[in-house]
Amino acid sequence: MAIQTQIEQKLASLTPDVLRVENESHMHNVPANSETHFKVTLVSDSFDGMMPVKRHQQIYALLADELSGPVHALALHLYTLREWQARGSERPNSPNCRGGGQ
Repeated sequence: MAIQTQIEQKLASLTPDVLRVENESHMHNVPANSETHFKVTLVSDSFDGMMPVKRHQQIYALLADELSGPVHALALHLYTLREWQARGSERPNSPNCRGGGQ
């Protein structure tokens, strides 16, 4: 099973209103078809009342296997539905890769 699919399936347990898992590996100095760099946008009211660091810790716990193996980088954009709507349903763009000899 693809790493991206594994991530999506595990994060679905948070009953998200929005879940986007983007493989950004192609933006980095890695072999073609790699699954090493991901951006996650997850909107769920399960984050209500939870500080950002606790939200991240929850995701790290769910994705412990992936983070201890193939996933090198994970950008997290985690919001409640109210926060997401206040942002205009937009998440930040990823910066260009600055490492890896590119």
